[in-house]
Amino acid sequence: MHIVPLDPAERSAPVAVITGGWSRERERSWLSGSTVAGALDGMGVKAHVLDLADSRDTLLEGLADASKAFLAIAGRGAEDGRLQGVLETLGVPYTGSGVLASAVGMHKLHAKTLVSAAGVRVPASVKIAPDANVEEEAARAKKALGIPLIVKPVSEGGSIGLYVATTDDFALPSAISCAKEEEWMAEAFHAGRSVSVGVLEDEQGNAHVLPPLEAQTPNGIYSYAAKRGTAVCDYHCPARVGAETLDDLERQAVAAHRALYCHSYSRHDFVVGEDGRAWWLEVNTLPGLSKTGNLARMALAAGISYELLLTHILRGADVDRRARP
Repeated sequence: MHIVPLDPAERSAPVAVITGGWSRERERSWLSGSTVAGALDGMGVKAHVLDLADSRDTLLEGLADASKAFLAIAGRGAEDGRLQGVLETLGVPYTGSGVLASAVGMHKLHAKTLVSAAGVRVPASVKIAPDANVEEEAARAKKALGIPLIVKPVSEGGSIGLYVATTDDFALPSAISCAKEEEWMAEAFHAGRSVSVGVLEDEQGNAHVLPPLEAQTPNGIYSYAAKRGTAVCDYHCPARVGAETLDDLERQAVAAHRALYCHSYSRHDFVVGEDGRAWWLEVNTLPGLSKTGNLARMALAAGISYELLLTHILRGADVDRRARP
């Protein structure tokens, strides 16, 4: 994919980098936001940083002179369509996917339903009823999905809250009891390699797949600690998969990107079993944008510098996604 550097007119247009927020992914958001703002500044772009957690007046003032908003933020209230809806109401162009893709993509159960209908292979899952008996829910999940299985929040990113219940694990009811506080789900566990696939969509709507990235951890679980760099994790890009699996990953990533109506760019997480079958786990409509983040690693492997990646994302704000479904 060929990306042309920003021209003088694009560099002179002021950009608001929205980051921070109040979600459990605030730390990751700040890392993305500060890195993006610094890079844009180095590219000659007039960028200033806005923290979504600040007051409403501060946000509105910061957006008043902005030609567009660069969303370097993640988690609830930012990646779930609410921020996108506010920006569309204000008439401020923004980067990333629109309200529909953001809202559905953040809700793992809804997203799996849509991408599955588009031919994407997903693990079996069940919603955990918040008001049901914990022991009964644990038994129902085990009966439907078997053991081991995964318990996780429906609308969190970064593997926050993810819990793996193994064959000799008697703490499953304790994990399911967390569902009393928010919407949770149980999902069939597929052992294998954790692989991420990035998709960049050009101005004509053509999807370009970046070289897949494999995250190798000692226990095979790409956990929150591994993603935050506080646990041992080795990266391989391109991922160590065969040609047939590579084709399957690319096909499923593009199918999911389109089924969810993602725009400009997206990142898709898979697990690849020993048999080479890839299982789609979730989409990241606003993936982390640090220079060592997964998307930047994949872009670099494709010959796309960090600055050109940001250029592509920034130009995506110029497309009126409100005309899309």
